[in-house]
Amino acid sequence: MHRNVIETVMGGVVLLVAAGFVYLVFQSGSVGNGTGYLVTAEFDNASGLTTGGEVRMSGVKVGTVVDQRLDPDTFFAVVTFSIVDTIKLPSDTSARILADGLLGSNFVALEPGGEEETIAPGGKINFTQGSINVVDLLGRFIFSAAEAAGQADK
Repeated sequence: MHRNVIETVMGGVVLLVAAGFVYLVFQSGSVGNGTGYLVTAEFDNASGLTTGGEVRMSGVKVGTVVDQRLDPDTFFAVVTFSIVDTIKLPSDTSARILADGLLGSNFVALEPGGEEETIAPGGKINFTQGSINVVDLLGRFIFSAAEAAGQADK
């Protein structure tokens, strides 16, 4: 009987620890708990980018991806993200999708321009670069190296 009580208490402790981890994951996944102003950008390729992903400037998280959709007219990915209120983006800011390491997830990297005018809440970033498919690049490199080696043998 004593063993059943200990097992029950330990099970409760495990559940509490698991609940604590879930809470921490949801808390760390956002900047300012979703506060900030919304900005959109259109990308030709937004693969690997997910809702809740990071928006960084100079390597520092300044926002979160809040929505993605396909524009039916241009067939571009329209990505909406929330930027913290203290960051005012110049109107010539550029956005590109980068990979966080070889196996990491993708994020939006913002590069501020030099304009004095800023992007208003609900505004749009006009200068964008979509994500680069690293696997495709690696495949092209391997096949071009093999083709070059085949031509050298002739």
